[in-house]
Amino acid sequence: MKSFNTKIIAILNQKGGVGKTTSSINIASFLAITETPTLLIDMDPQANASSGLGIDINNHKSIYDIMINNVNIKKCILQTKIDYLDIIPSHTKLSGAEIELVSMFTRESILKDALQSVLGKYKYIIIDTPPSLGLLTINVLTASKSLIIPIQCEYYALEGLSQLLNTIRLIQKNLNPELNIEGILITMFDSRLNMSHQVVSEVKEYFGDKVYKTCIKRNVKLGEAPSFGKPIILYDASSTGAQNYMNLVSEMLNNNE
Repeated sequence: MKSFNTKIIAILNQKGGVGKTTSSINIASFLAITETPTLLIDMDPQANASSGLGIDINNHKSIYDIMINNVNIKKCILQTKIDYLDIIPSHTKLSGAEIELVSMFTRESILKDALQSVLGKYKYIIIDTPPSLGLLTINVLTASKSLIIPIQCEYYALEGLSQLLNTIRLIQKNLNPELNIEGILITMFDSRLNMSHQVVSEVKEYFGDKVYKTCIKRNVKLGEAPSFGKPIILYDASSTGAQNYMNLVSEMLNNNE
């Protein structure tokens, strides 16, 4: 069996509604479409990445069992409807996990330790993170090699980013010196709006060449797909949203070659 040099990428922004989960599902799906063995981990207690791939979270072991009950990670991995794509689902119980983690020994690196046994099996592990900077997110940052930060085209797009970047610096200094920013992803872009163009130029000024050339445009189909439990490639492969994510993933793969 082929062994990979696994890259763990977190999709992170503590602001809600920026397309974080949509990006996690669709980046993971398009990586899998290229026959790249990929694992998606749903670390968000809302479990939207799990339901967005048609997983019934009540019938399976979840990331909660790994984090809190020390269940072997391999018992929590499920196959999805897409070849080459596996998922570790989330569960609503995860919302109480922050408190349960507080008293645990080496609480920041539980996820990192759990992942050791599947490194090499996947080329990419994509992690959908919680919309906060608590202990679950710290676990993700400690385990990850890099981050993709989705930024929505709206008035307060850059608000809260300094707090996020500060957290990243603290993690780099104390827990994970290898952590870096993989890329900044512009989401919900509408070429007709000045606001969208303004946000793009502000973000590029701030992050330079870290900003992906591909923007994810506002797209109704992208919003509909999760309610059918499907990534955009299975829901409407010809939609703008599908084309955008396909372009993004090929850009990512080129950057990682």
